[in-house]
Amino acid sequence: MPQLEDPLEIGGIELPNRLYRAPLLECAGNGEGAVDVLVRELEPAAESGVGLICQGATIVRGTGGCAAPGMTRVHDSEFVSRLSRLTDAIHGHGTGSRIFIQLEHGGLRSMETWHAGYRREHPDLQQLAVSRPPAVLRLLDTLSFLDYDPHVLSTAEVYDLAADFGRSAEYAVEAGYDGIHIAGANMGIVQQFLSPFYNRRDDEFGGSLAARTRFLEVVYEEIRERVGPDVPIATKVPAETTAPAFVRRHLSLADGVRICERLTDAGFDALVPVQASVFWDASIIRGAFPARAWRDERFRDGYSEAFGSKPRAALVALLNWVQSLKYDFDPAWNRPFTRRVRSRVSVPVLAEGGIRTRPQIDRLLADGSCDAVGMGRPFYAEPRLPARLLGGSETAVVCENCNNCTVPQAAGARGVCRTPSVLEKRGELRKSGAYDGPGTESKREES
Repeated sequence: MPQLEDPLEIGGIELPNRLYRAPLLECAGNGEGAVDVLVRELEPAAESGVGLICQGATIVRGTGGCAAPGMTRVHDSEFVSRLSRLTDAIHGHGTGSRIFIQLEHGGLRSMETWHAGYRREHPDLQQLAVSRPPAVLRLLDTLSFLDYDPHVLSTAEVYDLAADFGRSAEYAVEAGYDGIHIAGANMGIVQQFLSPFYNRRDDEFGGSLAARTRFLEVVYEEIRERVGPDVPIATKVPAETTAPAFVRRHLSLADGVRICERLTDAGFDALVPVQASVFWDASIIRGAFPARAWRDERFRDGYSEAFGSKPRAALVALLNWVQSLKYDFDPAWNRPFTRRVRSRVSVPVLAEGGIRTRPQIDRLLADGSCDAVGMGRPFYAEPRLPARLLGGSETAVVCENCNNCTVPQAAGARGVCRTPSVLEKRGELRKSGAYDGPGTESKREES
């Protein structure tokens, strides 16, 4: 039975253990201080011994495609070369930590769809679309709740977009990243190609499940050609198991397993199966309604700017509350998917989503549900969480799954924990030396 502290090989590189920091929004942007923000956000995980860091979704094009404010773009080789300071920092602690970069394009989920202020500033910016938007989304456009002006990609343009993924991957590897992670879920452009809800194409990229998977295979081919055979390439794979009842065409769990089998045959080195919806909703960010974040005076103007007015922001908050009733927190919610995939593929399967205690981790590894375990929001609450989890048989995170860290990101705020009870617990642990594990060099966590 593998243990969390055991090494794991992915695509020829060895991770020192099976704990990884799942992709999160670092909100670093591309400005003068962007690299400083990324170092500040990601280095503590390496310093405290995490096996792998997955830098959050970065955009492969210079315009459009950002799903939230503050996302970093990696289309420019000069900027990406400066990220070598980040990769050097990750590799410089002697813990053996590795770093992958997640590549993304939001497609119909991009800010040019939902962010009113961004739309006003970029009135001519169209969303990249796999096909004409589904009828329910067109209805939301008619009601002025969203704003669609889609550009449906031609076949040639699909290949151009895949090439952009390849170029960004090449820049990243030159900057010292150990591997590439494709954002294949969370309703981004890759999921839109995979999903029959979005993909109604009649060319080689639409129709059957095999054809809908073709875009992700072409992205892999572009990346592999540019980075060579020794760089690991991983991807998330969605199953749209929380799709609303009125959505008749979506990816089933069986579809997700079949996609994973195809991607293994295509050459992918690791897979991250995730259960989600066809929409960008609380099925992705499960847990409590973030009442504190919606009431916070610091973000109210930002919410109004994002959603068009104070009444519209209040309506979004109401819908968020309704979603929280349906999508309650569910420990290790992707386990049914990861377990099925792991029994069918020969590459490492990574599990994330609702994993909060060391006993949960040990069970997932022991029963064959996955080969490595990732956490996301708990790293907002505890940047040096690995120092407690590695070697701690009964450890539980201090994150309360309240989502107060995520909602302010719509207003351009950083992804950090703001819940007083959580911060108090973290402070007590810091004072007790709980984060002073090997590799921290006796540094205390910054408050």
